[in-house]
Amino acid sequence: MLLTGDEIHELLRDREKEILETVKLAYMACDRGNAVMPANSYLRFPGKEKERIIAKIAYLGESFEAAGIKWISSFPENIARNIERASAALILNSVETGRPTAVLEGSIISAKRTAASAALAASCLWQQPEVSSVGLIGCGLINFETLRFLVSCFPGISQATLYDLSRDRAGQFQAKVSRSWPALKTRIGDSFEETAAQSQILSLATTAVTPFVRSWHHGDDERLILHLSVRDLAPEIILDADNVVDDVDQVCSNETSLHLAERKVGHRDFIRCTLGEILNGGEPVRAENSRTTIFTPFGLAALDVGVGELTRSLALREGAGQEVRGFFPKAWSERSA
Repeated sequence: MLLTGDEIHELLRDREKEILETVKLAYMACDRGNAVMPANSYLRFPGKEKERIIAKIAYLGESFEAAGIKWISSFPENIARNIERASAALILNSVETGRPTAVLEGSIISAKRTAASAALAASCLWQQPEVSSVGLIGCGLINFETLRFLVSCFPGISQATLYDLSRDRAGQFQAKVSRSWPALKTRIGDSFEETAAQSQILSLATTAVTPFVRSWHHGDDERLILHLSVRDLAPEIILDADNVVDDVDQVCSNETSLHLAERKVGHRDFIRCTLGEILNGGEPVRAENSRTTIFTPFGLAALDVGVGELTRSLALREGAGQEVRGFFPKAWSERSA
């Protein structure tokens, strides 16, 4: 089966609850040891600091019993070319035969699983009765999808403050948000600090390769940071917070903020637990005496496989996608010499 991006967009439209449940089950399976994820492979290019292509591989067991590989690129300069920063392909494989079962455009699935993981973490970690204000640092696809899933989890959100280095980009983002959620009030912040101060939950989805947030004075109010771009926060901020991650080994690699914090102190004790441990009841939701909680997901390939399998099952049910006939060769014993 071959599924294009536009087909996947339609298949996953208005299915936030199903995607959230899929991501939750995938995290719980990972925590129970029912997933296999080899180390990611990075392809970088001479003279290019931000550009990369990553191979992310996973087997996901339990109710999924599927395997796959996501081959995803990030080229931030694409924005100036009027094309998407990220592009991806996701190949799913049968765990019975090893044969590919589907080839899917992967960037939409990747964005939705990232956003769903952030909203799922927020629904677990936020302990106040409601959420009324969120802040979005970085006005691109990831934060747009994050807002979509946050609104699904917290219907009481009434205000979103936006910030991007490009005010034009922030304005385009604001217009799209207003069309999608007319009742949601939006404003463009003048700085990171102002946006953070206006927000109970703050989502960072930028293309930063080194920390740009060196300090943050948030007073005594409870705050939750969804650190989706993983390299925005200085080690001092990480070390002063309650840290929850998706995978300890993966998130302490590749010059992430937590990797830098580990180098600074020589240990990983500042990471309290994984989200999977909380979902399975192995760890409490909150740490005592902490006003700031940071969720940093490195991005598990198992989530792509899980949401990819959901997408494939929806396509089979709705007759979407294209069957690629003759993809596999005849058995070698039957081929002409």
